[in-house]
This record gives sequence, C-alpha cells and structure tokens, in this order.
Amino acid sequence: MELGLVGLGKMGGNMRERIRRAGHTVVGYDRNPDLADVHSLEELVGKLKGPRVVWVMVPAGAATQSTVDELAELLEPGDVVVDGGNSRWTDDEKHAGELAAKGIGFVDCGVSGGVWGLENGYALMYGGEAEHVATVQPVFDALKPEGDFGAVHAGKVGAGHFAKMVHNGIEYAMMQAYAEGWELLEKVDSVTDVREVFRSWQEGTVIRSWLLDLAVNALDEDEHLDRLRGFAQDSGEGRWTVEAAIDNAVPLPAITASLFARFASRQDDSPQMKMIAALRNQFGGHAVEKK
Repeated sequence: MELGLVGLGKMGGNMRERIRRAGHTVVGYDRNPDLADVHSLEELVGKLKGPRVVWVMVPAGAATQSTVDELAELLEPGDVVVDGGNSRWTDDEKHAGELAAKGIGFVDCGVSGGVWGLENGYALMYGGEAEHVATVQPVFDALKPEGDFGAVHAGKVGAGHFAKMVHNGIEYAMMQAYAEGWELLEKVDSVTDVREVFRSWQEGTVIRSWLLDLAVNALDEDEHLDRLRGFAQDSGEGRWTVEAAIDNAVPLPAITASLFARFASRQDDSPQMKMIAALRNQFGGHAVEKK
C-alpha cells in the first residue's frame, strides 16, 4: 500500500525504512528538507492515491494539532489519519471528532521501540473503529515485531495512546527499581563488581528484561556512570498516568513515586531536605551541613 508519513526524526525515519523494507511505498515529509521526500503536506497528499492513509509522527500538543488541522483541509472523505506520536488520549477524541465531520477516519497508535525498532520491530497499541484500523493494517503488520505478539487493537479512539501511557508509567517504575538497586549495590563495600551482578541477572532470574539488558549496555560503556549527571527528564506520560489514576481512584504508589523521584533529580540542593535536616537537628541534635 501507499502511506504518507509526517515527521522523520529518530522514530519516524526508521519507521519509514522498515515499512519500505516490507514492500510498501512511503512518501515522507519533514520540516528538515534533508530528510523529506516532498516539501509540503499538500505535495505529500497529492502523491498518494485514494483512499489515503497519512501517519503523523510529530511532538504531541500544538505540533500534532496544527498537522491534523492542515490535513483536515487537504484530505477527502474515506481517507484515514493515524497519530503515532505520544498524544494525550483526550486529544485523540477531539481529533477524531474534527476529522469525522469531514468524513475522514482517525486511528491513534502508541508506538514503543525507540531506536531499536528498525531491526526489532515496534510494539503497537492502536485505537479506533474497526474499518479504519483495517485500512491501516498492512502498515501495522510491517512495523510490528515478528511473531504473534507486539500489536493490539486496544479499543475505541484514545485506547491506543491510553495503553501506551500506562506502558510508559510501568516503564518509569521498572527503571526506578533497577536504579535504586544499582545505587545500593554500588554503596556497599562487600559487592566488588556491580556491573557483573547486573549481567548475571540477565539469565534465569525473575527480573530479567530488555531494560535490564540496556542497563548492562550502559554499564559496559561507563562502569560506574561517572560521566553522567544525576538528572532525568520526564516526557509527560508519567504525569498523565498519575492524573488518570487520580481521576479513576486507582492506587499507583510505585509509578507515582518513580515520577516524583525524577522531579527530585532536578534539585541540586533540595529544599525539602533542608527542612528534614533542620528538623532532625531540632529534635535530636543531629548535625547539619552548612553551605
């Protein structure tokens, strides 16, 4: 089939290549002309035969909204737009309604696989009406990993991005657990080779995972992570997961704590810890460190 792909960054560029390897035609557009096959969305739409499928891989929020708005004016009834970025599921409902008013279908798709997806395939979670999903199915089949798993029609519009959001929340908590265990192992004198302890866990243990494999890769490159600063950003999906948990009265203590740990990483001199130190000094005479 033919596909229009908007956004050819780290994910989008590799996705274009994987889809082409499966024998499909991909017309790609990016604001960077060095990456693009065409120079505008209008030109991209013009090169596709109807019914068209246009997959959007741009940052969530304003960039996605403006792209959907422009495509709504360029596409025709029967065409389908796929949002494969990290949009909030509530935005999907809005976009689907706007496009449906013009007879254009909409599918939201959470995509996981990062820079490894080109060779390993991408895990896909998509939401939307069955007829629209069926139109895009050849592309889903090209992108997913080999085998029976790695792709799911999660439900109605918004379900794909909601599932990907929860996936990322779980990822936050898993990474935090590995990080805490690594720090404790590094702290004690009795463990003399933390990297090899992590490597030993890659086989036969209940905590083996791809994240553990990546942790070992990182330790092979920098055994004690001395070259890194203890700072971690968050993409926003961890926050949305916690907000959704509050809205639905679902307890998520591990995921919430992992999100707050990232916030703590941005404080070179924690105000909270100042108060803790002051209180310990007041009630117990414990020493405090002065600047």
